[in-house]
Amino acid sequence: MAKTVDQYFDDLQQTRVWRSIFRSGTGSSTLKRALAIQQNVFLHLFSTKVRTRMLSFSATWYLGTLTLGTFLILVATGIPLMLYYHPSAPQAYADTKDLQFVVSSGLFLRNLHRWSAHAMVFLVFAHMFKVFYRGAYRTPREFNWVIGVILLLITLLLSYTGYLLPWDQLAYWAITVGSNIASAVPVIGDKIHFLLLGGHAVNANALLRFYVLHCMILPLTAMFFVAIHFWRIRKDGGLYNHDSEPATVRAKNGVSAGKETK
Repeated sequence: MAKTVDQYFDDLQQTRVWRSIFRSGTGSSTLKRALAIQQNVFLHLFSTKVRTRMLSFSATWYLGTLTLGTFLILVATGIPLMLYYHPSAPQAYADTKDLQFVVSSGLFLRNLHRWSAHAMVFLVFAHMFKVFYRGAYRTPREFNWVIGVILLLITLLLSYTGYLLPWDQLAYWAITVGSNIASAVPVIGDKIHFLLLGGHAVNANALLRFYVLHCMILPLTAMFFVAIHFWRIRKDGGLYNHDSEPATVRAKNGVSAGKETK
């Protein structure tokens, strides 16, 4: 009798190669499921258990997941765009036009990248407002709130540095205005302006710096803090739920105990 696909998969899971990679094995027990999460380099950042009501749309509006989704779209579209772009003053504008009119699906990639960036900024702000409104920044989640604020700033810097890369008039004057605003900071404003542009004006040095920041430094920094963000959600007891928070439970138990004693 021929084996089914499930039987072949079960046999594969019993091989030495499979067991050397997935040491926890598989199974439907609570222990096996917990080990599968804890011993996976990617999944160990997440909680082994999640309350069912926290998976509902009303709990989080899926804003954090949607934000991560837009970030992944930006990475997936940004890498192909890098293959057709040169961060040099005479060539950057021509490459942008080639992407728009010459490269196959170049216009689609560029527009998807641009609109995903706009969506990410909107979703990060909405996520922050949702967390603040629900009071999820309170103990013991203060540190993760700070990480979220850092991720918000990184998101804004990603959008700002990407704005110069087309090297057109809109990009040139937008970065000129933004860098002049930075120079108005007391005491260190001029140093920030020089560090940001690599000089005193928006030129080839600024374009190269913005390219490195946008394509390398800021994305890697964002990935680092996103990993910390997910890890802290797990260490802080999972997603915030007011009714299940320790302080709320203690308060309810105290009220119930007081009524019983009376």
